[in-house]
Amino acid sequence: MLPLHKGGKKSVRTSGASFCQHSVHTRTVTDEAKRVPRARMTARQRREQLIVVAKALFAEKGFDGTSVEEIAARADVSKPVVYEHFGGKEGIYAVIVDREVEALLGELSGALASRAHPRQLVERAALALLGYIEDSPDGFRILVRDSPVAQAGGTFSSLLGDVAAQVEVLLGDQFARRGLNPLVAPFYAQMLVGQVALAGQHWAEVREPPKTVIAAHLVNLAWNGLSALEREPEMHGSDFGPATSTPSTLGDAPSPLD
Repeated sequence: MLPLHKGGKKSVRTSGASFCQHSVHTRTVTDEAKRVPRARMTARQRREQLIVVAKALFAEKGFDGTSVEEIAARADVSKPVVYEHFGGKEGIYAVIVDREVEALLGELSGALASRAHPRQLVERAALALLGYIEDSPDGFRILVRDSPVAQAGGTFSSLLGDVAAQVEVLLGDQFARRGLNPLVAPFYAQMLVGQVALAGQHWAEVREPPKTVIAAHLVNLAWNGLSALEREPEMHGSDFGPATSTPSTLGDAPSPLD
């Protein structure tokens, strides 16, 4: 081999140390690029995120089947964050139930508040419940379960009682105007609200047919039943004794709610 000054080639050796340093540097840059810092949530945003996450879990697994660990893991936070905002599982559950009760009661009360023909009010109330079920299926599943903790806003059954009280006022006025006994209006109010609520629970599981069809059938049953009420109904089975008052049907009298 010729010396360098006579045109020989300089041997090039790759430095292992330099190569390793270059690889480490590249890997470090790549790792740092992957660890892009997430935008920090405000306290309100974090609270709302935890509510959304917990609501889905409670609807899926129920109160007893859901743990603080699961809520924290799905929200990608530590357990202390959940305790800091709600004090525990019971606290976040109570907030969710109170919100859902308020939302559903608002929908139903709004449907019954406006002045309209009674049949239209029944239609609006049925559609309000079915619409809530459609828009908030997780919230409805939570409400219809037996609540394991006390909430300020009550439970689904107490909510139905509030709605029935509003229906009672409407029916009592109509009963008095049509010669029916207004003292039984509370029972009819409970019947009407109960049939809509139970039909809604069934529809929440099957989701067929469309809510407008279900509402029409509910109104069909409720309205046609109300339009032919007897003033003094009695049991006609052979095992029952006669009613204390003489039976008398409305006959050709106008519908009690026309």
